[in-house]
Amino acid sequence: MHQQRSFHSLSRGAVFRTGMRDGIPIGLGYLAVSFSLGIAARNIGLNAFQGFLASLLNNASAGEYAGFLVIAANASYLEMAIVTLITNARYLLMSCALSQRFSPKMPFRHRLMMAYTITDELFGITIAREGDVNPFYTYGAFSIAAPCWAVGTALGVIAGNVLPARVVSALSVALFGMFLAVIIPPSRKNKVLAGFVLLSFGASYAASRLPFFAELSSGTRTILLTVTISAAAALLFPVRSKEDESNDA
Repeated sequence: MHQQRSFHSLSRGAVFRTGMRDGIPIGLGYLAVSFSLGIAARNIGLNAFQGFLASLLNNASAGEYAGFLVIAANASYLEMAIVTLITNARYLLMSCALSQRFSPKMPFRHRLMMAYTITDELFGITIAREGDVNPFYTYGAFSIAAPCWAVGTALGVIAGNVLPARVVSALSVALFGMFLAVIIPPSRKNKVLAGFVLLSFGASYAASRLPFFAELSSGTRTILLTVTISAAAALLFPVRSKEDESNDA
Protein backbone atom coordinates (compact mmCIF):
# COMPACT_ATOMS: atom_id res chain seq x y z
CA MET A 1 0.00 0.00 0.00
CA HIS A 2 2.79 2.36 0.86
CA GLN A 3 4.50 1.76 -2.46
CA GLN A 4 1.29 2.51 -4.35
CA ARG A 5 0.85 5.88 -2.63
CA SER A 6 4.47 7.04 -2.55
CA PHE A 7 6.26 8.82 -5.43
CA HIS A 8 9.84 8.43 -4.25
CA SER A 9 10.78 5.96 -6.98
CA LEU A 10 8.90 7.64 -9.87
CA SER A 11 10.08 10.26 -12.35
CA ARG A 12 8.40 13.65 -12.63
CA GLY A 13 6.67 12.59 -15.82
CA ALA A 14 5.26 9.45 -14.21
CA VAL A 15 4.05 11.43 -11.21
CA PHE A 16 2.45 14.01 -13.52
CA ARG A 17 0.63 11.29 -15.47
CA THR A 18 -0.60 9.74 -12.23
CA GLY A 19 -2.02 13.11 -11.27
CA MET A 20 -3.73 13.41 -14.66
CA ARG A 21 -5.32 10.00 -14.17
CA ASP A 22 -6.62 10.91 -10.73
CA GLY A 23 -7.81 14.28 -12.02
CA ILE A 24 -10.15 12.83 -14.66
CA PRO A 25 -13.11 12.07 -12.35
CA ILE A 26 -12.61 15.42 -10.63
CA GLY A 27 -12.62 17.18 -14.00
CA LEU A 28 -15.84 15.46 -15.04
CA GLY A 29 -17.47 16.61 -11.82
CA TYR A 30 -16.20 20.15 -12.36
CA LEU A 31 -17.59 20.15 -15.89
CA ALA A 32 -21.10 19.46 -14.62
CA VAL A 33 -21.00 21.92 -11.73
CA SER A 34 -19.41 24.75 -13.68
CA PHE A 35 -22.07 24.40 -16.39
CA SER A 36 -24.62 25.64 -13.85
CA LEU A 37 -22.17 28.36 -12.84
CA GLY A 38 -22.03 29.41 -16.49
CA ILE A 39 -25.80 29.88 -16.45
CA ALA A 40 -25.36 32.24 -13.51
CA ALA A 41 -22.58 34.09 -15.37
CA ARG A 42 -24.82 34.48 -18.40
CA ASN A 43 -27.63 35.87 -16.23
CA ILE A 44 -25.44 38.75 -15.07
CA GLY A 45 -24.36 39.58 -18.62
CA LEU A 46 -21.01 37.82 -19.04
CA ASN A 47 -20.14 36.29 -22.39
CA ALA A 48 -18.58 32.87 -22.90
CA PHE A 49 -14.99 34.15 -22.89
CA GLN A 50 -15.54 36.20 -19.75
CA GLY A 51 -17.09 33.21 -18.02
CA PHE A 52 -14.19 31.02 -19.16
CA LEU A 53 -11.64 33.53 -17.88
CA ALA A 54 -13.45 33.98 -14.56
CA SER A 55 -13.35 30.23 -13.89
CA LEU A 56 -9.77 29.91 -15.10
CA LEU A 57 -8.62 32.53 -12.59
CA ASN A 58 -10.93 31.57 -9.72
CA ASN A 59 -10.80 27.90 -8.77
CA ALA A 60 -13.67 28.00 -6.30
CA SER A 61 -17.37 27.52 -7.00
CA ALA A 62 -18.66 29.32 -3.89
CA GLY A 63 -16.18 32.17 -4.26
CA GLU A 64 -16.90 32.60 -7.94
CA TYR A 65 -20.65 32.53 -7.44
CA ALA A 66 -20.31 35.08 -4.63
CA GLY A 67 -18.33 37.24 -7.06
CA PHE A 68 -21.11 36.98 -9.62
CA LEU A 69 -23.63 38.10 -7.00
CA VAL A 70 -21.47 41.11 -6.19
CA ILE A 71 -21.24 41.97 -9.90
CA ALA A 72 -25.03 41.67 -10.24
CA ALA A 73 -25.47 44.03 -7.27
CA ASN A 74 -23.10 46.60 -8.82
CA ALA A 75 -21.03 46.53 -5.64
CA SER A 76 -17.54 47.94 -5.30
CA TYR A 77 -14.26 46.13 -5.95
CA LEU A 78 -13.52 46.31 -2.23
CA GLU A 79 -16.76 44.47 -1.41
CA MET A 80 -15.94 41.85 -4.02
CA ALA A 81 -12.47 41.34 -2.56
CA ILE A 82 -13.80 40.97 0.98
CA VAL A 83 -16.65 38.64 0.00
CA THR A 84 -14.30 36.44 -2.02
CA LEU A 85 -11.75 36.39 0.80
CA ILE A 86 -14.35 35.31 3.36
CA THR A 87 -15.96 32.74 1.07
CA ASN A 88 -12.61 31.18 0.21
CA ALA A 89 -11.09 31.44 3.70
CA ARG A 90 -10.98 27.65 4.02
CA TYR A 91 -8.20 27.56 1.44
CA LEU A 92 -5.96 29.39 3.89
CA LEU A 93 -6.29 26.42 6.22
CA MET A 94 -5.68 23.97 3.39
CA SER A 95 -2.55 25.88 2.38
CA CYS A 96 -1.25 25.73 5.93
CA ALA A 97 -1.91 21.98 6.07
CA LEU A 98 -0.12 21.36 2.77
CA SER A 99 2.82 23.54 3.73
CA GLN A 100 3.54 21.15 6.59
CA ARG A 101 4.06 18.41 4.02
CA PHE A 102 6.41 20.35 1.74
CA SER A 103 10.02 19.32 1.54
CA PRO A 104 12.34 22.06 2.90
CA LYS A 105 14.08 21.94 -0.48
CA MET A 106 10.93 22.73 -2.49
CA PRO A 107 11.57 25.89 -4.58
CA PHE A 108 9.46 28.97 -3.92
CA ARG A 109 7.96 28.88 -7.43
CA HIS A 110 6.42 25.50 -6.69
CA ARG A 111 4.98 26.81 -3.44
CA LEU A 112 3.28 29.64 -5.35
CA MET A 113 1.90 27.28 -7.97
CA MET A 114 0.64 24.86 -5.35
CA ALA A 115 -1.21 27.72 -3.66
CA TYR A 116 -2.92 28.55 -6.95
CA THR A 117 -3.96 24.96 -7.66
CA ILE A 118 -5.62 24.28 -4.30
CA THR A 119 -9.28 23.25 -4.48
CA ASP A 120 -11.22 21.06 -2.08
CA GLU A 121 -10.87 17.98 -4.27
CA LEU A 122 -7.26 18.51 -5.33
CA PHE A 123 -6.30 19.17 -1.74
CA GLY A 124 -7.97 15.90 -0.77
CA ILE A 125 -6.12 13.70 -3.24
CA THR A 126 -2.80 15.49 -2.63
CA ILE A 127 -2.86 15.32 1.16
CA ALA A 128 -3.89 11.63 1.00
CA ARG A 129 -0.51 10.71 -0.49
CA GLU A 130 2.19 9.57 1.92
CA GLY A 131 5.46 11.39 2.32
CA ASP A 132 6.39 14.86 1.12
CA VAL A 133 4.00 16.55 -1.30
CA ASN A 134 5.12 16.15 -4.90
CA PRO A 135 3.92 19.25 -6.80
CA PHE A 136 3.94 17.45 -10.15
CA TYR A 137 1.16 15.15 -8.97
CA THR A 138 -1.04 18.15 -8.21
CA TYR A 139 -0.03 19.82 -11.48
CA GLY A 140 -1.13 16.71 -13.37
CA ALA A 141 -4.54 16.61 -11.68
CA PHE A 142 -4.92 20.38 -12.11
CA SER A 143 -4.12 20.15 -15.84
CA ILE A 144 -7.30 18.09 -16.26
CA ALA A 145 -9.55 19.65 -13.62
CA ALA A 146 -8.92 23.34 -14.37
CA PRO A 147 -9.74 23.25 -18.12
CA CYS A 148 -12.92 21.26 -17.38
CA TRP A 149 -13.95 23.89 -14.85
CA ALA A 150 -13.35 26.78 -17.24
CA VAL A 151 -14.80 25.06 -20.33
CA GLY A 152 -17.89 24.00 -18.40
CA THR A 153 -18.54 27.61 -17.42
CA ALA A 154 -18.18 28.78 -21.04
CA LEU A 155 -20.54 26.03 -22.21
CA GLY A 156 -23.06 27.11 -19.60
CA VAL A 157 -22.95 30.68 -20.89
CA ILE A 158 -23.38 29.49 -24.49
CA ALA A 159 -26.26 27.21 -23.51
CA GLY A 160 -27.89 30.08 -21.64
CA ASN A 161 -27.86 32.16 -24.82
CA VAL A 162 -29.32 29.38 -26.95
CA LEU A 163 -31.80 27.54 -24.75
CA PRO A 164 -35.34 28.82 -24.06
CA ALA A 165 -35.81 31.14 -21.09
CA ARG A 166 -37.74 28.52 -19.10
CA VAL A 167 -34.94 25.99 -19.47
CA VAL A 168 -32.33 28.57 -18.46
CA SER A 169 -34.40 29.43 -15.40
CA ALA A 170 -34.59 25.75 -14.46
CA LEU A 171 -30.85 25.26 -14.91
CA SER A 172 -30.19 28.29 -12.72
CA VAL A 173 -31.68 26.36 -9.80
CA ALA A 174 -29.08 23.61 -10.24
CA LEU A 175 -26.37 25.76 -8.66
CA PHE A 176 -28.46 26.24 -5.54
CA GLY A 177 -28.89 22.47 -5.49
CA MET A 178 -25.11 22.14 -5.45
CA PHE A 179 -24.86 24.35 -2.37
CA LEU A 180 -27.61 22.39 -0.65
CA ALA A 181 -25.65 19.22 -1.40
CA VAL A 182 -22.68 20.82 0.36
CA ILE A 183 -24.46 21.95 3.55
CA ILE A 184 -27.12 19.26 4.10
CA PRO A 185 -24.89 16.18 4.77
CA PRO A 186 -22.78 17.83 7.52
CA SER A 187 -25.90 19.52 8.94
CA ARG A 188 -27.61 16.15 9.34
CA LYS A 189 -24.65 14.91 11.37
CA ASN A 190 -24.28 18.02 13.53
CA LYS A 191 -27.30 19.68 15.15
CA VAL A 192 -25.31 22.78 16.05
CA LEU A 193 -24.24 23.26 12.44
CA ALA A 194 -27.83 22.69 11.27
CA GLY A 195 -29.03 25.33 13.72
CA PHE A 196 -26.54 27.90 12.45
CA VAL A 197 -27.43 27.12 8.83
CA LEU A 198 -31.10 27.81 9.59
CA LEU A 199 -30.09 30.89 11.57
CA SER A 200 -28.13 32.21 8.60
CA PHE A 201 -31.15 31.77 6.33
CA GLY A 202 -33.38 33.66 8.74
CA ALA A 203 -30.81 36.38 9.40
CA SER A 204 -30.24 36.90 5.68
CA TYR A 205 -33.96 37.34 5.07
CA ALA A 206 -34.35 39.64 8.07
CA ALA A 207 -31.38 41.78 7.01
CA SER A 208 -32.98 42.32 3.59
CA ARG A 209 -36.11 43.71 5.31
CA LEU A 210 -34.84 45.58 8.37
CA PRO A 211 -34.20 49.34 8.21
CA PHE A 212 -30.57 50.34 7.61
CA PHE A 213 -29.52 46.77 6.72
CA ALA A 214 -31.90 46.70 3.75
CA GLU A 215 -30.22 49.83 2.41
CA LEU A 216 -26.83 48.10 2.33
CA SER A 217 -25.71 46.22 -0.76
CA SER A 218 -26.16 42.45 -0.77
CA GLY A 219 -22.38 42.06 -0.74
CA THR A 220 -22.01 44.14 2.44
CA ARG A 221 -24.85 42.25 4.13
CA THR A 222 -23.18 38.95 3.23
CA ILE A 223 -19.89 40.11 4.75
CA LEU A 224 -21.50 41.27 8.00
CA LEU A 225 -23.63 38.15 8.41
CA THR A 226 -20.80 35.75 7.57
CA VAL A 227 -18.36 37.32 10.02
CA THR A 228 -20.96 37.70 12.80
CA ILE A 229 -22.50 34.21 12.57
CA SER A 230 -19.21 32.36 12.07
CA ALA A 231 -17.62 34.25 14.98
CA ALA A 232 -20.59 33.42 17.22
CA ALA A 233 -20.38 29.75 16.24
CA ALA A 234 -16.64 29.63 16.96
CA LEU A 235 -17.04 31.30 20.37
CA LEU A 236 -20.11 29.38 21.55
CA PHE A 237 -19.28 25.98 20.07
CA PRO A 238 -15.52 25.69 19.51
CA VAL A 239 -14.31 22.59 17.70
CA ARG A 240 -12.39 20.41 20.11
CA SER A 241 -9.22 18.72 18.87
CA LYS A 242 -8.40 15.09 19.57
CA GLU A 243 -5.60 16.23 21.86
CA ASP A 244 -8.05 18.24 23.98
CA GLU A 245 -10.42 15.28 24.20
CA SER A 246 -7.62 12.95 25.26
CA ASN A 247 -6.50 15.42 27.96
CA ASP A 248 -10.01 15.60 29.34
CA ALA A 249 -10.19 11.81 29.43
